[in-house]
Amino acid sequence: MTKLHVRGAVLAAAMTAALGLAAAPAATAEVAPFPVLALPFKAGQQVYSAGIHSDDGDTGVKNAIDVSPADRTVRAPLAGTVHLQHCAGGDWVTIDHAGGWRTGYYHMEGIAVTDGEHVEAGAELGSTGNALPCGGSSTGAHVHFTLWTLPDAPAANWDGVAFDRLSTTVAAVNGEAVDGKTIGGWLFTAGTEQYTGTATHLADHAVTQLPGHFRAKL
Repeated sequence: MTKLHVRGAVLAAAMTAALGLAAAPAATAEVAPFPVLALPFKAGQQVYSAGIHSDDGDTGVKNAIDVSPADRTVRAPLAGTVHLQHCAGGDWVTIDHAGGWRTGYYHMEGIAVTDGEHVEAGAELGSTGNALPCGGSSTGAHVHFTLWTLPDAPAANWDGVAFDRLSTTVAAVNGEAVDGKTIGGWLFTAGTEQYTGTATHLADHAVTQLPGHFRAKL
C-alpha cells in the first residue's frame, strides 16, 4: 500500500503563491458539517485497508486512508463534480461536494469519468491501481482516498502540482483528518502511528484493527 509522502487567509495565500496557482477568491461561506459519505466502493464485499495516515505517510494531518475492495472498482461516495487533476504522468481524480468538501482518489487506473462531469453517489470512477501521475510511490493496487475542505477555493485547480507538494503544503491548509469521521456506517479512528487505526461498524459495534480486512457491510 501507499507510503507517500492556521487554516486562514495568510497561510492559504502563501500556499497559493508557492504553488504558482491562480489566486483563490476570498472565502464566501463556512465549510458545512461533514457530509454523509458512503464508502468509495460497493458495500457487501471484502476490503483491505492499510490504515489511516497523512497524505505523505509521514507528517501532517492524517487525511488519507488506503483501501482495496475485492472488485477493484472505486465509486463516488457522494454526488459532486469531478475534477481531473493533470500531471506529466497522467490524471488523478477529485470530486467537489456541496458545502466546501472535496474527496480525492489517487493511484486509480482506467479512469471512467471526465473533467467537469456531475456524478451521483455510487458512480464508477475507475479501478484501484498503482498509478503515479504526479509522483509518490505505491505497492499493491489500491485507492489512496483523501478528505479535503476548500472554504476559499471550491474549484481549486491542482493541475501539475507534484505529489510531494500536494501532500505537504496543500495538505497543511486543506487536508481534513479521517479520525472521528463516519463513512458508510463505519467510524474510523486513527492510531498513534501512521498506517494504523480502527474501523468500527456502528450497527453492530464490530471493530476491525487497521491495517486489516473487513467486510464492508451497510
